[in-house]
Amino acid sequence: MFNLEEIESATLCFSEANLLGKGSFSSVYRGVLRDGSVVAIRVINMTSCKSEDSEFAKGMSLLTSLQHDNLVRLRGFCCSRGRGECYLVYDFAPRGKLSKYLEAEEGSGLVLDWSTRVSIIDGIAKGTIFLTEGSRPGIIHRSISVEKILLDRQFNPLIADSGLPKLLADDIIFLTLKTSAAMGYLAPEYITTGSFTEKSDVYAFGAIVLQILCGRSMLPTSMRVAAASCQYEDFIDKSIQGKFSEHEAGKLARIALRCTHELPEERPDMEAVIEELNRVHELASS
Repeated sequence: MFNLEEIESATLCFSEANLLGKGSFSSVYRGVLRDGSVVAIRVINMTSCKSEDSEFAKGMSLLTSLQHDNLVRLRGFCCSRGRGECYLVYDFAPRGKLSKYLEAEEGSGLVLDWSTRVSIIDGIAKGTIFLTEGSRPGIIHRSISVEKILLDRQFNPLIADSGLPKLLADDIIFLTLKTSAAMGYLAPEYITTGSFTEKSDVYAFGAIVLQILCGRSMLPTSMRVAAASCQYEDFIDKSIQGKFSEHEAGKLARIALRCTHELPEERPDMEAVIEELNRVHELASS
């Protein structure tokens, strides 16, 4: 638990200079704790949270229990009834969101090389499978995207907002789903079933893999066709100037296309994805 004084001190009373981003239901500030460690502090209005204290407490307990190398670590929290706000204190990811490295121009310093892209894909897969199989109870993220993947100093990917829907009110969750659908991450079966399964996160993972390979935020149909036919010059990010492994590119594209299959039963589970990724690297190194 943090107290409000510590939160205000860390953010210099929520100074605009420390504002990292603002969304539909929360704001995120950079902060420095008294021990000198840098953190990201998410401010959520309590009207956006579960109304029942017991449900909110269960959700918070779940968030604080999640520990994995590829998840953003929640250090603690603070709730202020007086201000009507809840503060979640996370480790700071100095490289920022994965999204800012897409469509990066040559010479910008933001173009990811091939090995970094492959490593990021691996890390996202490991974080995703931990949520469904390594955490208790298992968690379906629901809204994994390049906006929810942060990078640490070594470009290791960290999945953000894991378990956050357990804290949020239903109308807020619906707003985040609309954004996810607009960006192409929402599995098509949700429209008819209205529910999420492990295969929902598999679909989002596949979309992210395609984005990393292509270096694009939005994926036109032509890009998927090029990926399916291994027309590397048409779907691999041109910013890396042809410096990539065609073998790995073809295998990763096929994994991504299987993960984004319209029918959930045709998608692999994350365990199978991890096995396929391991085989890709074994063949590449042999």
